[in-house]
Amino acid sequence: MATDRWAQWLRQGRDAGDERVREFGAALLAGYRDGVLDRAAINPGDVLLDVGTGTGLIGLAALDRVGPAGQVIFSDISAELLDGCRAAAGEPDRCRFVQAPADDLSEIADGTVDVVTTRSVLIYVADKPAAFAEFHRVLRPGGRLSIFEPVNRFGGPHLPLLGGLDLTEVADLAAKVATAYARTPPDQNPMLNFDERDLLRWAGGAGFTALALDYHAEVDVPHPMPTTDWDTMKRTAPNPLAPTYEQAIAATLTPAERTHLETHLRAALATATINRTQATTYLTATRP
Repeated sequence: MATDRWAQWLRQGRDAGDERVREFGAALLAGYRDGVLDRAAINPGDVLLDVGTGTGLIGLAALDRVGPAGQVIFSDISAELLDGCRAAAGEPDRCRFVQAPADDLSEIADGTVDVVTTRSVLIYVADKPAAFAEFHRVLRPGGRLSIFEPVNRFGGPHLPLLGGLDLTEVADLAAKVATAYARTPPDQNPMLNFDERDLLRWAGGAGFTALALDYHAEVDVPHPMPTTDWDTMKRTAPNPLAPTYEQAIAATLTPAERTHLETHLRAALATATINRTQATTYLTATRP
């Protein structure tokens, strides 16, 4: 049983334990994983540090790329998630597990790593320049950084309630539900207070060179939904720090309002697509 919020969300909160939703998400995650690893220019024998490893999406796949002579360091703030990675890896001689936040990797010595990877980690880090400084510090000269981040500020203010669904008819209720998520002003929220230009600035400020950015943006692009079942979807949360949709609705609406909103959401989900506005970016850099 998961006991910390990071492990609970990764194991249950993002897909409500529904196998269909899990498989849908796994296909998306595999693309992000490969995007990070393909850009990292990994060589056999490399030492790779996966910061914010979570369930080991990148770190476990990196074991094949570094080969028998290489090593993967799994780093995360969650001891539970590290335990899961340890069990999944099953290769103690080629793995190391470090419990640490992205902006304080002090257990890892200076200049001992060939590659640093992250995926959707910096959105949870308040001091992002400190994280880039740590990435730079642990890398050897010639070491590579390869990261992926969503750019949540793209498109301006938005409601977190199943972004992409048409909520025009229930905009007043959706706005009430949104207050359950708006606990921090956008300019102070680590998920919202940066874009791709900031990532480049922080990486350069930390001393990285050969910075390259692959940026992808979509505006009102149709996407399939992982499920059309509202009873499943309402038990998911948009991120580890947020309540589930069901919890947010219960905390902000009257019983009558909840019924009205959920009736609308059931019908909206039945279309099986949403028009999504989003931006994502891959950033690679080298320590000179």
